[in-house]
Amino acid sequence: MAKKLNHIIIDTLLSMYESLNMDTKTVTGILTRTGDSTFLLDDRGTRHFESDLIWDGYLTHWTGQKLHGRHLEQRDYTYGKPIVILWPDTVRDDAPHVDLYFNERLVKYAASLLGHVAISINGSIFNFSHKLNENEIMKPEEYFFRPALGEFAPHPLTMTFDASDPARPYYDKFGRLFMRTIHVLRIHGINTGALREIFNRELNLIHSSAGDRGYSEKYSEFNIFTRSCATIIRDGLREYGFEQVKGIFPRDFFVDASYSFLKNAKQRGLEVSRFTLHQLKVPEAPYSAMSPLLNPRNIIRTKKLSRL
Repeated sequence: MAKKLNHIIIDTLLSMYESLNMDTKTVTGILTRTGDSTFLLDDRGTRHFESDLIWDGYLTHWTGQKLHGRHLEQRDYTYGKPIVILWPDTVRDDAPHVDLYFNERLVKYAASLLGHVAISINGSIFNFSHKLNENEIMKPEEYFFRPALGEFAPHPLTMTFDASDPARPYYDKFGRLFMRTIHVLRIHGINTGALREIFNRELNLIHSSAGDRGYSEKYSEFNIFTRSCATIIRDGLREYGFEQVKGIFPRDFFVDASYSFLKNAKQRGLEVSRFTLHQLKVPEAPYSAMSPLLNPRNIIRTKKLSRL
């Protein structure tokens, strides 16, 4: 028993040592593949992450390109090392802004039929969900570009969510841009500090509902009609002063918000634009699909949006 306990203590100390000494700072370099070695090569010729497992999805899309990279706290299941996340500057905007994201539906999950929305305030992405631990503020690189490794990956046999083994859960929750096409409504001119306070308060309310149950539980107040990813964001925008924004379900809300903001941009002193971030296809996820519009009015509005 004492021998087993010593092994546990040693393993714990080694894990703590690795965590303290792993490279958590962000580095920049060219994603390079030479023989069996993969790494980021910086301007000084230093190789970064060469001893780590770099996800093949990054190599498929970005070999030879300039990327940023750092370690995550989570570990891969192959070597037990901290997971490396890499990302480009594709969605960067240094000016104060708000992004509304509509994520197309995941075709392998029936619960994803209506899609999903999130909101970014100066690069802090507020995500609301039926799971307590998915109500969070995320950095753009983690929201868009987490690798399909470790707990972020789908189960290798079923290629879906599978948390039946608590020691090795597969949440199938890697970078959204590798899983879906994302439609973006970008708004300049909003008081981002005031809007952030509204959504910070919403997150605090949600987390306070956990009590002693822990964050793996479902959010008890979640309701697809009144308290969902779409309606929480909709109500926050209304509280800020955009009372005309409507919609219950994700795509209907996104279309209504896009139409309202574009139509009223000049009189509200806003700069509004739309663009699409197309899915970066990897074997771990099929192509996403557009969710249906449930409000007939928004079918007409989608045609009008091209003229606004």
